[in-house]
Amino acid sequence: MDSPFRFYLKRQRQAAESLGIRFREEALAPGEGPEELVDRVRTLSNDRAIDAVLLEHPLPAPFDFIRAVSGLSPVKDVDGVSPLSLGLLAAQRPLHAPAVARAAIAIARHYGLPMTRHRVAVVGRSETVGVPLSMLLLARGVDATVTIAHSKTDVLAEALKGTSVIFSCAGRPGLLTRANVPQGAAIIDVGLSRVEDPSAPGGGRAVGDADAADLEGWAGALTPVPGGVGPVTVAELMGNTVRAWQLAELGEVRG
Repeated sequence: MDSPFRFYLKRQRQAAESLGIRFREEALAPGEGPEELVDRVRTLSNDRAIDAVLLEHPLPAPFDFIRAVSGLSPVKDVDGVSPLSLGLLAAQRPLHAPAVARAAIAIARHYGLPMTRHRVAVVGRSETVGVPLSMLLLARGVDATVTIAHSKTDVLAEALKGTSVIFSCAGRPGLLTRANVPQGAAIIDVGLSRVEDPSAPGGGRAVGDADAADLEGWAGALTPVPGGVGPVTVAELMGNTVRAWQLAELGEVRG
């Protein structure tokens, strides 16, 4: 696993243990493949002693993430990314909205960024971040007018023109620059990639989609990578875990 994702897993463990949540990490044995992963996720989902299951992603080939989580109960799917969970989200009846999408919107709300009745953009179309984030922004209570773009959008500057907030989750370092970001727009950078850097520990460092140096003094606001969306995502994930326990034990969410 690349170091940014290993760091994210470490933060999950620390947060869970600080809240008294028992945390267990499981990994496939050498030689196990996609079928074993599907079986493992289904087994964990059926285990009554387990309240929440999270499959780290992205997965390397030949593993299929969506197939792997298809057998996961929506109650235990605290990342909210299985086909059943995404269907409930599309119907605006989610049990757990994806933690990273909730985190991005929570940051925008905390800083009072304009979303309701404003044009916002999501740059990225992955089933685990871009698509659910777009659905949450469209949902009642946020009521944003959403433009969806991605790394293959022909003229990104045209797609982003007039947007007040840009949520970027394309996983493409340096994708957002002054050349395509409207001046004054706020950027919530959800992208996470590892780039080579001989001066950094381990020879690499984590970066987002935005070229922070180029956008300094141009963007209205920009979340850092790392240390921006990541910590809030962990907090949202813990909240989803508590809700999963409440649903399993009480049949409802309280508080």
